[in-house]
Amino acid sequence: MDHIVIIGNGISGITAARHIRKRSDAKITVISEESEHFFSRTALMYVYMGHMRYKDVKPYEDEFWEKNRIDLKLDRVNRIDTNQKLLELKSSGNIKYDKVIIATGSVSNKFGWPGQDLPGVQGLYSLQDLELMEVNTKGISHAVIVGGGLIGVEMAEMLLSRKIAVTFLVREDTFWGGVMPEQEADLISRHMREHHVDLQFSSELQEVIAGPDGRVRGILTKAGETIDCQFVGLTVGVKPNIAWLKESPAIATDKGVLVNEFLETNVPNIYATGDCAQFHEHPDKQRKSIEQVWYTGRMMGEKVARTITGERTPYAPGQWFNSAKFFDIEYQTYGWVRNKLGIGEAEYYWEHPNGKIAIHLVWDAGTRIFHGMSSFGFRLRHEVFDRWLNDQITVDHVVDHLDEAAFDPEFYERFASTIKRSFNQTSTVPA
Repeated sequence: MDHIVIIGNGISGITAARHIRKRSDAKITVISEESEHFFSRTALMYVYMGHMRYKDVKPYEDEFWEKNRIDLKLDRVNRIDTNQKLLELKSSGNIKYDKVIIATGSVSNKFGWPGQDLPGVQGLYSLQDLELMEVNTKGISHAVIVGGGLIGVEMAEMLLSRKIAVTFLVREDTFWGGVMPEQEADLISRHMREHHVDLQFSSELQEVIAGPDGRVRGILTKAGETIDCQFVGLTVGVKPNIAWLKESPAIATDKGVLVNEFLETNVPNIYATGDCAQFHEHPDKQRKSIEQVWYTGRMMGEKVARTITGERTPYAPGQWFNSAKFFDIEYQTYGWVRNKLGIGEAEYYWEHPNGKIAIHLVWDAGTRIFHGMSSFGFRLRHEVFDRWLNDQITVDHVVDHLDEAAFDPEFYERFASTIKRSFNQTSTVPA
């Protein structure tokens, strides 16, 4: 009987474990130094805000693992001995393996700022980060968040829920400027400011300043401005959690663990999946070599489980999509709505007068083939947009059939006719 060891218990590793068990009687061991049990990482913020308890963010009952013969081990892998097929653990000795899945996720970025390791300065990714944030924000009045992305927005909402004032430094001149088009960035920026976030664009961290007690007491920007605070959130993205692999040089790495389309590394019987995996060449040339999104991690976990259990299956991610919440505004995107229009692309942007509801469509100006959509303030059906993108239908068809995609019928009844009428009156010149 094969012994399959999964290093990491996030969405990718646990999806792999579940699907291996469905398909085989192999011995399965999951090792994680973060937590014993799998939990929903995206729900951690609601634990801090008091909306959920930690036990509520665990999708499976604790007895699920024993019932499905999945052995959970709270420990750290120090080294993979690929010659002896041995894992050297920090606390519980060595274990033999037949196959290994590396699914160690991400860690928060740091960029060598003076003072970045002071008490009161941290990122937000792991369960330990959440526990540390409880300590670091107790009794404080002002926080600074560095970095203009989704984790920063989550952190801002968490802090504001405890009446902690937030200054948000964004290096670009728009919010999430590397991802969002200007119209969308403006909507989100206004919304954040309405929630009393002090949003400062074109502002970069120079140094974190220590107080007499050795804890953070403020920050210095590159423009020379000093901002007093008792907490600094570093939310400038994440990177693959692979530093621990330096003791296992046989496994090829770059920014992440290098894999082919089957999620195989250069070493036989060793695989990598989720946030820590980096494709030599992504199966979809429009996408990045590292994909740090919940649903792509889940898909990779399922595909690697098939390959490991004898049905060698390439990772084929399908149409791009993503979703998030900016405080109380839901955001969805399907296909490609980039921060700048591509050559030969046209766009249509409609925003409700209340500034909370919007839709953004992008298409090929010549053929009118639909390229992508972003929406704010309402929900649309994933399967409908996935089909439209796969079928390469026209943007005119999308607008005419928005009722098919409306998750909430009220949206269609209230707004779809307005959107259709406005769209038909609008002409956009391709870039």
